[in-house]
Amino acid sequence: MKIAVTSTGTDLDAAVDPRFGRAPYIVIVDSDTDAFEALDNSENVNALKGAGIQAAKMVSDKGAEVLLTGFCGPNAFKALQAANIDVANDAGGTVKEAVKAYLDGGLPLAEAANAEGHW
Repeated sequence: MKIAVTSTGTDLDAAVDPRFGRAPYIVIVDSDTDAFEALDNSENVNALKGAGIQAAKMVSDKGAEVLLTGFCGPNAFKALQAANIDVANDAGGTVKEAVKAYLDGGLPLAEAANAEGHW
């Protein structure tokens, strides 16, 4: 399974960034092989609007099935739902710890956005 995690850095030991659309990086982790790829999200960090939707497209294009993040706004959440990507909010720690928490059942899937637009 490919798991997307918002991140402050480019590896599994980087801290989870609580922002989805404006996180500096999104790390895509293959839970079967532990291989990972860091996506540079800097183009969206300072976007005036649409950062979450653009980040959702990037995550979808990489084949992620679930997103682990801190907060996800309503437009991004709708875009992720449309792409059949589940969202687990309130992720924390490192990327590696967040993935483990999700796989162990410690991060439930969200039913709705947990942040206002332009958080």
